[in-house]
Amino acid sequence: MDDKLVTQPPLTRYEVLANDVLAALNALMQMDADRALPVLKKVLERRDECSVTLRRKAMFLVAQQKSAETADILLQSVKNDPDAEVRRQGIFWLGQVDAERATEVLQEVLRSSSDFELQKAALFALSQQDRPRAAQIIRAFAEQADAPEELRSQAIFWIGQRETGDNAAYLRSLYGKLPNQRLKERVLFSLSQMHGEGISRWLLDVALSNNEPMEMRKKALFWAGQNRDLSLVDFTALYDKVSDREMKEQLIFVYSQRREAAAVDKLLDIAKKEPDRELRKKAIFWLSQSHDPRVAKFLEELISQ
Repeated sequence: MDDKLVTQPPLTRYEVLANDVLAALNALMQMDADRALPVLKKVLERRDECSVTLRRKAMFLVAQQKSAETADILLQSVKNDPDAEVRRQGIFWLGQVDAERATEVLQEVLRSSSDFELQKAALFALSQQDRPRAAQIIRAFAEQADAPEELRSQAIFWIGQRETGDNAAYLRSLYGKLPNQRLKERVLFSLSQMHGEGISRWLLDVALSNNEPMEMRKKALFWAGQNRDLSLVDFTALYDKVSDREMKEQLIFVYSQRREAAAVDKLLDIAKKEPDRELRKKAIFWLSQSHDPRVAKFLEELISQ
């Protein structure tokens, strides 16, 4: 097949004009930002279809200004612009504006907007702000019982992305307040992405709690096992202590995910001595995924019996 040059479709007349206008605005900003901002404001107030591309690109230029007006101009676009992409970009750039007013605007969007995607973007924007107030807003939203579950889940996720002792402690306290299993699962996941602060031990405590549903206990055990802050000994010692068959099965899986020689030792021990045939089979299955020479020897002996 002959190689052909890949060509981009030609720009429309409106796109060419928008690029020229933006270049002129950018140049004006470099020369006199105070004069450029009112012009950008007028651009964002346009509602003709031909100005959509121009408005989208103008959001970036507005966000670069450190003016006290910046957050309010972006807010007006977020509230009033008919183009969804302009509104979304307005939210994104508000997250980059280092001003208390920007945080207030994002909180207003989160509280009053009925647009799911805008609220989602507002949560992300708040998570990008290094402000205590922004963190408080996200936490409050995570606890808001009448907020959409998926958005509350997003709030919990973004809390977990800032790995601090304070956030870890907050998520642990939040877990007990949540009646919703899916949100609890999100807390477990978010905590599993952190290190230290006794997180792995806390996850293990959840896994061993008879007050928790079995599925939650299994998930907590999985995430505790994925976090290397706990020694494998903490997990191998559990096998003979737990009585729940499902927990034993989950422990076998946890051992299979570890690369220490002691994990193979424990699986071999289960494969040889566990009275439950199905659990022995699971241990043998996971052993077969290992390249440890002791496994091949064990399987040969098993076959020859």
